[in-house]
Amino acid sequence: MAAVLLLCVWISVPFCLCEKAKERSARQRDAEFTEKYNSCMQGPPGMQGRDGNPGINGIPGTPGIPGRDGMKGEKGECVTERFEEPWRSNFKQCAWSSLNYGIDLGKVAECTFTKLRSDSALRVLFSGSLRLKCKAACCQRWYFTFNGAECTGPLPIESIIYLDQGSPELNSSINIHRTSTVEGLCEGITAGLVDVGIWVGTCADYPRGDASTGWNSVSRVIIEELPK
Repeated sequence: MAAVLLLCVWISVPFCLCEKAKERSARQRDAEFTEKYNSCMQGPPGMQGRDGNPGINGIPGTPGIPGRDGMKGEKGECVTERFEEPWRSNFKQCAWSSLNYGIDLGKVAECTFTKLRSDSALRVLFSGSLRLKCKAACCQRWYFTFNGAECTGPLPIESIIYLDQGSPELNSSINIHRTSTVEGLCEGITAGLVDVGIWVGTCADYPRGDASTGWNSVSRVIIEELPK
């Protein structure tokens, strides 16, 4: 048994020595290769590589510290917004066939009108036949009234006829009837019912004559409310 063991040791020792020699020889060759090629000159740099893909968005940062309060502003003005209703048409016409009114002083005709707003004006128009006769110089005026008073915004609305030379008698041949108009605007009349009248009267400092209104024709009063 001892002889067999001795034989095995004798056979394995040369094998181990041989393997160690091979390992040393391989390490020596590597060292020589490294020493040889590391001593060569460096080659030119390669081409620049392409840009990489964009990175993903980062995590949102934390909120900043709140800023300080600003200075107190000046006191503002209070503005009241005014809404006005759209304007709508408002007018009326009164007409008479063959009025043929022969008075020299007084109201000839009247037309009642409903005024919608106080900040508006009234436009009035009388159209009809007028005539004046007299022996000497005379003058007559036809004018409008509003609720019994003449217009004061700004002035009366009137029309006159003056004759310098009359005829010897009132029933002479000078008897001309002409269609005429009395027209104007009056402001300052409050809203509501307004009695609009057409009157005949005398002129200041002149005697009256023989007046006639609306002979043998249609007479009319037109009233219209207008924005100022």
